[in-house]
Amino acid sequence: MVRPKPKTFDKQKIVAENRRARFDYTIEDTFEAGLALQGTEVKALRAGEASIAESYAEVKDGEVWLVNSNIPEYSHGNRQNHEPRRPRKLLLHAREIGRMFGAVERKGMTLVPLSIYFNGQGRAKVELALAKGKQAHDKRQSIKERDWKRDKARLLRERG
Repeated sequence: MVRPKPKTFDKQKIVAENRRARFDYTIEDTFEAGLALQGTEVKALRAGEASIAESYAEVKDGEVWLVNSNIPEYSHGNRQNHEPRRPRKLLLHAREIGRMFGAVERKGMTLVPLSIYFNGQGRAKVELALAKGKQAHDKRQSIKERDWKRDKARLLRERG
């Protein structure tokens, strides 16, 4: 019997967030994946230095890789410092990888990282989303909804 996973992830400290992803994509499903990191990468993440704005994930040979994410070199690192934009392996269950692979191949979906964070046990995690790209008219609709929510909150605040 498989233990059900919690819907919300235990995010203690968010290091990097891809806020643009929720605007550009319709999020279908989210996964929590571990990151295979080198020593100086963990120190750079703990210092709060990372960027996943233009990164994506891909399934290759039964493994998932985070491509084009930027974790800058650690300032106090030595000659064994890491390469900032190297592909990083994501740690997932085989069943999750199979599900992602099927969705990407058949449905034309994309794997987009939403955030990098440290969980309650101090491990670096990536919130990965299975997403479908939005059309221009969908983006305009989401802008309208966001503006209406802001105006509605302002009106309610003014009237008490």
